Amino acid sequence: MSLSPTLELHKHALIRSLDDRVALDERLPELRSADLAEILEQLIEDDDEVDTALALLGCLPVVRQASVFGHLPVDVQALAAGALDDRQLVRILEEMGSDERTDLFKALGDDRKEALLRRMARREREELRRLASYEEGTAGALMTTDYVAIPSGLSVAKAMMRVRQTAPDAETVYQLYVIDDQGRLAGTMSLRQLMVARPRALIDELMIKDVIDIGVDAPQEEVAKLVARYDMLAVPVVDGDDKLVGIVTHDDAMDVVESEATEDIHKGMSIGQLEGGVSRVPLWSLYRKRVTWLVLLVFGNLFSGAGIAYFEDTIAAQVTLVFFLPLLIGSGGNAGAQAATLMVRGMATGDVGVKDWSKLLGRELLVAGALGLTMALAVAPIGVMRGGEAVAAVVAVSMIAIVLFGSLLGMCLPFVLDRLGWDPATASAPLVTTLIDASGVIIYFSIASAVLLGA
Repeated sequence: MSLSPTLELHKHALIRSLDDRVALDERLPELRSADLAEILEQLIEDDDEVDTALALLGCLPVVRQASVFGHLPVDVQALAAGALDDRQLVRILEEMGSDERTDLFKALGDDRKEALLRRMARREREELRRLASYEEGTAGALMTTDYVAIPSGLSVAKAMMRVRQTAPDAETVYQLYVIDDQGRLAGTMSLRQLMVARPRALIDELMIKDVIDIGVDAPQEEVAKLVARYDMLAVPVVDGDDKLVGIVTHDDAMDVVESEATEDIHKGMSIGQLEGGVSRVPLWSLYRKRVTWLVLLVFGNLFSGAGIAYFEDTIAAQVTLVFFLPLLIGSGGNAGAQAATLMVRGMATGDVGVKDWSKLLGRELLVAGALGLTMALAVAPIGVMRGGEAVAAVVAVSMIAIVLFGSLLGMCLPFVLDRLGWDPATASAPLVTTLIDASGVIIYFSIASAVLLGA
């Protein structure tokens, strides 16, 4: 990875200061944890600079080490963890948020996990095991247990005392959760509500009892949608008995949104999900993720060639038709890719569903028809100049038909794939374009044969 010029200067200044602890202690506080993590990430990824990165990390207080560590990608954390001894790593883990700690723990080997667990206190050890047991991609794997919980029945004054006691270890204190004697989620309230209420008032009278929560096994995408829909700072996570087991904060939900959007973009170009950034993924993995669909689409394009071969007589009679072939199938592919992208995104955000198919079909017919007509009018004069009025008519009608077909295919294919249980994102650009290429050739030359040769 490359650093910005400013961070590059900071990196060299820090390295030069390694032998001058006083100067280093002056420079380190000037850098935010996220910026320092970016510098360390570049050093860790360079095998020759790992010791330098660990030396810089060791100059920080443990709390700051945990903060910087939390900003590193998990794969980079694992690399750094491999160079730290168990005692150092446990100290960092103990200061990290429970969700970040769990992510790093999962990235380690089994032997290292057991060695670290033996050094932890029993309570922390059991909590880490429990959090690590949740399936990846669920609310349980995403949540943190660092939240403020208040027993029901307390007065506002006693609840404030409870907040002061637990707030230092909480990831967020702006939203408070009220639990009953069985640990079940009874209600929620904001810190502002608690601060402005009368000290003797009971929190049970102030809290919101109709709580929006989510199950521990719910997909992480549902968590992100819930946070976005209701503009929540955090969403409480409950188990099968409605007991509060954690919360998913807004920033973690937004990380899911970014991850899902990136995954959809990759799938939209027929690339599988990449583990880590494109700059860090191994070359073999990058090749493997891309080659399957590309090879399949190569064979799909053979149908375009077969279509051209079938209409050799039409092409021989009007060679001018070949001039317009890339233009027509390209326009159909572009229109289809646009329609597919709109549908995939709409389905991902919950804006559209299968029940909306018939309504969307009618709208797409009107829009695609208007688009095809506009593009036909734009290309018709070129048809007249290149081949006369008959060729212009063939090109114009073909443009309307191909754009209309491409748009409808792009709109419908995501719904079909979703109904089959496949990811609709797969329907985007390359797949849609390949299908429209073959279909466009047949549509174009069929119209040309009917009009020009009277077939």
